Amino acid sequence: MEPIIKCQYFEEPLLQFADGREHIDPKIGISRYGPKSFSPKRKHPDTVRIGFIGSADTIDSAKSWLKKTSEGVLCDEDHVEFPGYMEDRGFFSRLIFDQDWNGQLTQKEIDKILEKKPKERFEFLLEILEEKLDLLSKKDQPPQYIIVALPDNIYGKCKGVDYRDQEKGLVHRDLRRAFKALAMKYQIPTQFLRQKTIDGREKDDPSKVAWNFFTGLYFKAGGIPWGPIGLTPGTCYVGIAFYRPLGSKFNSMQTSLVQAFDEHGDGLILRGPEFQWNSYRMNSRSPHLNDRDANNLINIVLDRYEKEMGQTPQRVVIHKSSTFWPGEKDGFKQALGQRVKKFDLMSFDTRQSHIRLLTTSSYPPLRGTRFMVGDMDFLYTTGFISELGQSHVLHVPSPILITDHVGQDTPRETLLKEVLIMTKMNWNSSRLGGKAPITLRFSDIVGEIMREIPSDREPMPQFKFYM
Repeated sequence: MEPIIKCQYFEEPLLQFADGREHIDPKIGISRYGPKSFSPKRKHPDTVRIGFIGSADTIDSAKSWLKKTSEGVLCDEDHVEFPGYMEDRGFFSRLIFDQDWNGQLTQKEIDKILEKKPKERFEFLLEILEEKLDLLSKKDQPPQYIIVALPDNIYGKCKGVDYRDQEKGLVHRDLRRAFKALAMKYQIPTQFLRQKTIDGREKDDPSKVAWNFFTGLYFKAGGIPWGPIGLTPGTCYVGIAFYRPLGSKFNSMQTSLVQAFDEHGDGLILRGPEFQWNSYRMNSRSPHLNDRDANNLINIVLDRYEKEMGQTPQRVVIHKSSTFWPGEKDGFKQALGQRVKKFDLMSFDTRQSHIRLLTTSSYPPLRGTRFMVGDMDFLYTTGFISELGQSHVLHVPSPILITDHVGQDTPRETLLKEVLIMTKMNWNSSRLGGKAPITLRFSDIVGEIMREIPSDREPMPQFKFYM
């Protein structure tokens, strides 16, 4: 007997902007109403002090690009015009520059970097960047946001390095990730700005580049670009992932990574305890927790939530990219059952592409389409956006698969609507939605930066230091 296919459509979630105004598209919402924290003012940065690290030429060109782009960028019919980052429009904020906030790489330092071998070159550049960052952070009035604008020849030779260590084996390091990890110590958000972006060699439309850059800048400066509508009050949404500490032996040492969000979209990043995972012995490439570690991890999350919010969440929803093993289920259920009223555990396969819907038109399936084939449950988080009459993906979209659901406290329909909302909560980009919910979206990015943070140093919990 062939399985029955059932379909359901969820309308595109609305977002909230200044004065409580609503729209589905972040770009249109900010253009028309301004960012959420602008009015009523909550964390809105009226001004942002901008610092730079780079050569004399790259600092000058980066500053010129920022000044020009902040005035606004026109677009073609396929994009939304960028209104600017100005006091009277766009993000309603002003950029401030000062020569005292420039950390210049001298020609002598550049020559010394380039003459070294790859590993030493990589580490020496990091040392110099940290020296500049340290000096800027100790100014009487330090910058609030630092742009790293390296010359192409420096970035090209130092953006990554692979080497073999006698104790740690093969090691790969990435410049951006390593710098982000060390920059946290100075508590100033940073952003790499490539020369190809400044001189227009980027493949993306200039208005799209501007939208993404300044949306991230506004958030890192303390603002809230937009807020979600429809997430359940009193809920703590938790994303659990794993990463391998830098240079760990035998691919067995793993550390848990937790991202917790409230109904406003505010999130925290927490580093869980280390544990041993041998993929060969356990016959699984995806790490899993035992009941004790799962219990401990959730208690860490709830303790932090209570500290930040002043109360215990009424409900907890856990997202994971691999199915829940028996030990994980038992540990999570035990910890949650003792402290919260309702909870659901969900896992997703966001990379599956072997099952798709085929439409009778030339357009892809609608974003927000849910369909079930027997016991399998799918959700299109990318696709055609009927409210705009547009498709924001350049490839044939595929749905995510719900691979596991433990708990019966929330209807599946409600859980999937929340997933759709959380695909729109990436404040590092102004795109309408991503494929994975924010609980899982940053897992790889954050994990790669977290692995560079020594175990004896507490990582910063705010997302702006990882973006």
